[in-house]
Amino acid sequence: MDQSTSSIEPAQFNDQIDEAVARFEAVGAELDEVLAAMKIKIRSLFHGSEVQPLFVTGRVKTPESFRAKASRQLQETPESSPVLEFPNPLREIHDMVGLRIIVMLPHEIQQVATLIKAHREDFDCRSDREKDIGSVESGTYGYSSRHLLLKTRNEPSVSKFQAALGKPVVPSGNFVFEVQIRTVLQHAWSEMEHDIRFKHPGEAAWNPQIDRHFTATSAMLETVENYFTDIDDLYHRMNGYHDREGLGAQQLTGEKIGEIWQTLLPHVDRKRDDDWSWAAELLGAHGIDKTWQLAELLDANVVTEVRAALDHRYSPGPDRLLDDVLLWRFGKEHIEKTNGSDLRREASLRRRLIQMKDFRSTQRG
Repeated sequence: MDQSTSSIEPAQFNDQIDEAVARFEAVGAELDEVLAAMKIKIRSLFHGSEVQPLFVTGRVKTPESFRAKASRQLQETPESSPVLEFPNPLREIHDMVGLRIIVMLPHEIQQVATLIKAHREDFDCRSDREKDIGSVESGTYGYSSRHLLLKTRNEPSVSKFQAALGKPVVPSGNFVFEVQIRTVLQHAWSEMEHDIRFKHPGEAAWNPQIDRHFTATSAMLETVENYFTDIDDLYHRMNGYHDREGLGAQQLTGEKIGEIWQTLLPHVDRKRDDDWSWAAELLGAHGIDKTWQLAELLDANVVTEVRAALDHRYSPGPDRLLDDVLLWRFGKEHIEKTNGSDLRREASLRRRLIQMKDFRSTQRG
């Protein structure tokens, strides 16, 4: 059944809405206490947690905003009489108190939601909605946020608020409030749109050109968030390679060498196969058999110096560049341990080592 929603106040609802707004205004101080208590409780959930929000903020709905929402009507057909969407607004409007949790990266939204929902002794999650799902499925861009409706359990500040409301409300300590979880970029976009379109409504706010710009910025912010996610993933992977007590302690295999190389030097990856056995032999000759040792060897500044010293006619592939980096680090020792009685290889290594020494001397001069 189709239903339309409006916020125009029909005359027959005026008294009902005025009474609800008056009662709402009368308990403003108690709602502020509920908000403060919820912020403390939500923040406490992150003590010792891996995920740490940038900040947790909140607000109590303004009387004007409460009136606007309490005035909404539903009308099934143009001929039918309108009814209030929230006949008992003080019970049925669930964002009178609202919190926002702002995180850095998109994947942290899920982590935060999971953490909150896991604390069932504090909150009962009544609803969990992703406000960007519709735009994702329709191939469009727009507002993005995770919305949780949480119900408190025997919360003293809520009981005080409910007692202040008076009959017929029973001071149970149970109260539904809203938590929005967003990234900092989603938050910036949402605040900008809300400031233009809802704080200062009018025809200009919904101009097609403004709508186009909002859509474009939403798409760009999603792209930026994807890059931030890639940066975060890459940082943690690289950091893991250097952790001598953790991932960095892993034994090198051909497959592992390829993974590390492609992470640290993706611009020098022209291997046509997955055979890194010769690279493993070169490293093994110097006792380099741990992940952290290879990560340390493939220092970006060293690679740059090696390439400058040899001034390769052609961009070297991974095996050749690794050979050169080991020669740069170990000098004659590398020649002795890896020439394998191959006179041509030995001569090539000696020529390259002379080039490296000449380059180093000019750099010192």
